[in-house]
Amino acid sequence: MIPAIDLRGGRCVRLLQGDYARETVFGDDPVAMARRWEDEGASRLHVVDLEGARTGVPCEVESIERIVAAISIPVQIAGGLRTLEHANRYLRAGAERIVFGTAAVKNPTLIVEALAMDAGAVVVALDHRDGQVRTEGWLEASSLCVVDLARRVQSLGVQRVLSTDIARDGMLNEPNYTSLAELSAATSMAVIASGGVSAINHLLRLAELGVEAAIIGRALYTGAFSLREALEAVE
Repeated sequence: MIPAIDLRGGRCVRLLQGDYARETVFGDDPVAMARRWEDEGASRLHVVDLEGARTGVPCEVESIERIVAAISIPVQIAGGLRTLEHANRYLRAGAERIVFGTAAVKNPTLIVEALAMDAGAVVVALDHRDGQVRTEGWLEASSLCVVDLARRVQSLGVQRVLSTDIARDGMLNEPNYTSLAELSAATSMAVIASGGVSAINHLLRLAELGVEAAIIGRALYTGAFSLREALEAVE
C-alpha cells in the first residue's frame, strides 16, 4: 500500500475523478501528512503535483523537496514531469522514483533518456478512462488504449507502470480489476494499481491479481480503513 499525497496550492487535497472543480482539502501541512503516513507504517509515498500535471510545469517543487527531506521512506513523484531537468531535480533532492504520464505519449524520447539515466527510477503512468489513455492532467484524450501504451513503453525498457482508472479515482467504489488483469497479462512489467480502493478486501483481490502495490488516497483520508489495518491484512 502506498499512501498518496496530492498537492495543490501547497495543501493536501483530493479530487473526484480528476476534476479540479471537485476538490476536498485534507490538510494544510504536507510535511506533517507525510510524517503521519511514515509513522503509521507506510513503506513508500506517492506525491502528486496536481497543477503541474495540468500545466506541464512543476508547481509544488519546494513542498515536495520538504517532504522528501523530512521522511526516511522512499518517495515517488508525479505531475508535470515533461523534461529531464525537472525529473533530475527531484532525484537529486532524494526522490526514489519519477512518474511520467503525458511525456510517455507525447515525448517518448524523454522516457528513453530517463531510462538511460536510471531505469529503476522510471515509472510510466497509464491514466485512462473507458480504456482510453488521457494526458495533460487527465484532461486530454489520446488515441491510445491502455495495453497499446503499455506495450509501447515496455519496448523502450520501462520496468514499472502505474495504472489509474480515472472514472474510479476518489469514488470509493472498487478498482478496475478487469483492466488490471488485462494489463498484467499483456506485459511483464510491474504494475501499481490506482483508483477505487475503498475496502481492505479490494487490496486482497489486487494482491491475488499480482499487482505490485496499490496507491490509496481518499479511503485513508476519510477513514474507510486505517493504513495499519490494511498493512496487517495484506501481510
